Amino acid sequence: LALTGGTVHTVSGAVIENGTVLVDGTRIIAVGAGLAAPAGAHAVDCTGKHIYPGFVHANTVLGLAEISTIQGADDTQETGNVNPNQRAEVMYNPDSDFLPVTRLNGVTSVLVIPGGGSIRGTSALMHLDGWTQEDIALTAPVAMHVQWPSMTPVHAFFELRSDEEQAKARDQSIQAITDAFDDARAYWKARDAEGSSGVPKHDDDVRWDSMRKALKGEIPVIFHCDALNQIRAVLRFCDKQNLSNVILLGGYDSWRVADELKRRNIAVIVAGVLSMPSRGDEPYDEAFVVPGRLSRAGVRFCIADEGGGFAAALARNLPQHAAMAAAFGLSRDEALKAVTLYPAQILGVGDRIGSIEVGKLADLQITDGDPLEVATHCEQVILNGRLMAMETRQTRLFHKYDARPRGAKARKR
Repeated sequence: LALTGGTVHTVSGAVIENGTVLVDGTRIIAVGAGLAAPAGAHAVDCTGKHIYPGFVHANTVLGLAEISTIQGADDTQETGNVNPNQRAEVMYNPDSDFLPVTRLNGVTSVLVIPGGGSIRGTSALMHLDGWTQEDIALTAPVAMHVQWPSMTPVHAFFELRSDEEQAKARDQSIQAITDAFDDARAYWKARDAEGSSGVPKHDDDVRWDSMRKALKGEIPVIFHCDALNQIRAVLRFCDKQNLSNVILLGGYDSWRVADELKRRNIAVIVAGVLSMPSRGDEPYDEAFVVPGRLSRAGVRFCIADEGGGFAAALARNLPQHAAMAAAFGLSRDEALKAVTLYPAQILGVGDRIGSIEVGKLADLQITDGDPLEVATHCEQVILNGRLMAMETRQTRLFHKYDARPRGAKARKR
C-alpha cells in the first residue's frame, strides 16, 4: 500500500510535504518525500490531502454497550463491588454498530474499560476492526481500574441518601478497596511460599490471580477520580500500598496538584474537555483549560471523553475535545499529540501506534484538512494496514431512504 503525494503529519517529527507512506502488511516500512511506490503496490493518491496517525481513545466502553434498554447488550455494569477478574478483551463485541461510526472520524484504537463496583477489572486496548479477540486486541491487560468514591456528599435530584448514609457508603467503599489489595497481596505471599517446607498448596482465587501484575507494578493501576480531595486520598492510598505505577483518569482538579503528580511521574487521562463546570462558582471554561495547565506544568497527560455508557455513541467526537483544549491554552501540536502519541505512550504502546514512523502499525487517516477542525472530513481510514470501508449504519440508512420511491408531488432533490 502506497499513500502518495499528501502532507504527512508524523506527529513525532516534522511535517512532510508531498510525502509518501509505504505500508507492507500491517507495518509502515517507509516515510518520506519523493519515495517511489514499489511495483505492484496499491497506490492511493493523496494529493491535496493530509495523512495523520489514527486517534487513540483512552476511556470508553465501546464494544461493551449496544442497546441500553436490553440488559443482555450492556456489559458496562457488572454485579458485585470487587471484580478484578473482569477482562475487557473477553467482553468486547467486534460487531458493535458503534465501532464503524467511531472509526469514520479517524479513531482507530480504544481503551475499553469494564464497569461495576469499586474494583472494575482490567482494560484492553482494542482495534476498531477485526474478527477475533487475538487480532483485535493490541494489548491486554493494560491496567487495573479502581473507581474511587466521592469524598463529599452529593446534593442533587438523583441522590436520595442522606449525608450520613453517603459518608457510610464512602467509608465502606474505601475499606473494600483496601481489603482487596491487602487480601490479594496476602494471597500471593502464600502462593509464592508454596513448595517451602511445611507450606501447603492454596486454593486458586481468580480475583486475586488477576491482581498480580498490578501489585508487582507490571501494569498500572488507573484510579478514576476528579475532585481534589479524591486525588489526595488516592495519593495517600498509593503510599500506603506502595503503588508506584499509577495513572489518574478523570483529573478535573489534577492541575491543582500538578507539581506533586510530576514529582511522582503520574500521568493523567483527562476525561472530557467538553464539560460543564463542576462547581457553581467556577468559570465556564474550567474543564476546557485542564490539558493546557497540565502541559505547562510538565505533567504527562492525554485527552479522552467522559466515558460511560451514554458516551459510547459520542466517542467519535474525541478530536473535538482536543480542539477545545487547543482553543483554551493548549498548543495545537500538543492537542494533536494528546489524542495520538500521548495516549499510546501512557498506555504502554508508544512503540507501536500513535505516530507515523517506520516499524509502527499502519493505523492512519486521510483527511481534507486539520482533523481537529469540526468541518474537516476524514476521507479514508487505514487500520492495521487495511483500507476500511467508509460506511456505517447511518450511511446505509441515509442511502436507503434517499433512494426511496417518490411520488409526482415529491420535493425535488
